Order: sequence, then C-alpha cells, then structure tokens
Amino acid sequence: MSCSEWKEYRLDEIGDIVSGGTPSTKNEDYYGNEIPWITPKDLSGYDSKYISKGERSITKLGLEKSSAKLLPKGTILFSSRAPIGYVAIAQEDLCTNQGFKNIVCNPQVAHNEFIYYRMKLAKEELESVAGGSTFKEVSGKVMKEFKIKLPSIEQQKRIASILSSLDDKIELNNEMNKTLEEMAQSIFKRWFVDFEFPNEDGQPYKSSGGEMVESELAMIPKGWEVKSLDEILDSISIKHKFPNEKIIFLNTSDILDGEVLHNNYSDVSSLPGQAKKSIQKGDILYSEIRPKNKRYTFIDFDADEYVVSTKLMVLRTKNKFNSSMMYFYLSNESTVNYLQTIAEGRSGTFPQITFNELKKLKICMPTNDTIVELGKFFENILKTINNNKKEAKQLKEMRDILLLKLMSGEIRV
Repeated sequence: MSCSEWKEYRLDEIGDIVSGGTPSTKNEDYYGNEIPWITPKDLSGYDSKYISKGERSITKLGLEKSSAKLLPKGTILFSSRAPIGYVAIAQEDLCTNQGFKNIVCNPQVAHNEFIYYRMKLAKEELESVAGGSTFKEVSGKVMKEFKIKLPSIEQQKRIASILSSLDDKIELNNEMNKTLEEMAQSIFKRWFVDFEFPNEDGQPYKSSGGEMVESELAMIPKGWEVKSLDEILDSISIKHKFPNEKIIFLNTSDILDGEVLHNNYSDVSSLPGQAKKSIQKGDILYSEIRPKNKRYTFIDFDADEYVVSTKLMVLRTKNKFNSSMMYFYLSNESTVNYLQTIAEGRSGTFPQITFNELKKLKICMPTNDTIVELGKFFENILKTINNNKKEAKQLKEMRDILLLKLMSGEIRV
C-alpha cells in the first residue's frame, strides 16, 4: 500500500481526545502516592517511549475533585502547551495535567505505537495552528480536527515494529550506561570515601582492620596522601585562534551530565563575546554556574573545531593523574552537593563557583602504582559509556530518517 492509498482521518475518528487537569495545590489530601500524574516538565529531556510516573502523584480524591481523567495504559500523551510536542505512551493507567491533549486510540483503527511515531512529526504542524497570546496552546477542537493518514492496522504494526526495534536498542544502551555510571560511582565511593578497597587478601581494607593514619581530612589509609585539586588539575584558558569561518560553540546550556547536546556549526562572525576557550580531547568541561544543574561533560573526541564559553571551566589533569577518574570525582553526588553549597554561599546574582574554589578541594589518594591501574579502570568504563552514547546517537539519526520515509510511504513494508 503506497502513501496515496492511506486513508485520511481526523484524530477524533481514531480515538478519544482527552485533556487533563490539576487538583488544587491548597489541599494536601489531593496529592499522594496513588495515581501517577504527568506534566510536560516530566517529559522534558525524556527519551523513552513509555512513561509510568512523573515527579508527583495524586490521590483518588484529587482525581475526583479535578478535571484530570484516568487514562488507560497505552494512551498517547501529547503536550499541547509549554511546550507543544512532547510525546510518550502511558505504560500504565495514569493521568496528566491540563498541558496535554491525550489520544486514547481505537485499536480497530489505530495502533498506538504507530500513532506515537506519527505524532512525533506533528509538532510543527500543530504549532502553526495553535492559539494564544501569552503562550501557544493546541485547543481540544484543533486537536480533534487535526488530520493524519493511516495505512491498514497490519501495516501500522509493521512500521511501528521497525521503529521500535531501534528505540529498544537505544533504550538498552541508555540502561547499560546508567548501570555503568552507578557502578563507577559506587566503586569510587568504596575506594576514596569508605576506604573499603580490597586489601592483599581481597578483603575490605578499613573494616578488616587496615591501618589508618591521621591527616588533615581525618583518618586515611596508611600509604595514602592528601592532595588538593590544584595539584591534580589545571584550569586551562587558551584563546581559540579561529582558523576557519565556522566553528561549533558550546555554552553552559549545551552540555549536561556527561552529554554534549549538539555539534552544529556557527559563523565565527556571529559568535557571542564569551566564545573564547579552545579545548582538546581528555578535557573536563565544568560550568561555573549552579553545580547542581550538572552542566559538565568529558571530552572524548578531537575538539579542534570547538570553542567554549568563558563560563565553562576547562579542566586538564597533570602528570600521571587520569582525567576519566577525575571526571567521576567531579560528577560524584557528594562533590556536586558540596560545590553547590559553596556556590550558594557566595554573593552574586546566581550561585557560582570558580577554579579558585574548586582547587581548594581535597582528595586522598594512594601513592603507589595503584592510582594508575585504577585510572585505567575508570577510563575503560567512561570509554564504554561514550561508545554507547555514540551508537545511540547514530541509532536515533537512523530512526528519524526511517520515520520520515516510512510515514511518507517512500519506504514500503
């Protein structure tokens, strides 16, 4: 069946269009751990196809006393304002706030996973017909009258299956990375915070009676030493020479929790004044602003064509110290929380740290070759994580190309 043979439907012909609601926040009895309640904020940066819970839940009473509706498992959630175009599928019965126009599909006409993928392409179309002066919103009427073309149910399922196979692999990579990151942070804590690294007999050092000695940080293992970060890291501020007319600019908002969020080129002539610092493979980028926002990443690629903001610290390890291990230290939850406390204690418009604060941090390390071997371990973990991210990015690009071609009928299945 070619796309020209697909049948056109209004959305209200393929299922029910259901909005949501918000129980009064003044009544605590309306909120509790009973019914998952999704807001557009819960889908911000959310990559998975299915969602089962949001930041908050409501009670049965809250559902009863508001315009929120209980939506069945499999419902397509589509954010209709602030912003328009977030899409997910309900993994279980749940409800949403009024920022959604949800589609409860008629399974005789529409396969919900196919509709999920089709609605991912609907953002710009629906934005163009959205109303509102303060912010754009897709009304229930507009949503109901929005038209899409559908092939047979059998073909919808085949198309959704192809796209889902790619999403499943992306999800697997994401889950693997989450496990690896948790493992790396757990091992880091076990070694450098709890001092429960394996002794010569393979037993936890501290709890097995390993000898501890006094230090400026408290008791530490014998043979270890305390170092400040300025003995381990340099803050690099080398001005980029801009040899080409175009370059990739990274601001603080362009990195997040180990991710570089784009690789788009900009004209050098159009760059903002803070686009100055050059970077190289192995550098750690760490935002000076609000550490708890997790605006940090590790550069694992050749970066000659990148320039970064002066609001990003460019951190480079000295001598034998491993940059991967230091990245896990700087992204460790306790380190981030400590830096956030320092930032909030400074006077200024917003919480901020500089290398002057960062370099005063203390860390204790073994003085022998153990630190080199441990660095290699963290390096291998980070390399695996970054390889998974690269593969996931390639899979997303492949999926998005296929999505357009499958939905247009250019590729027939």
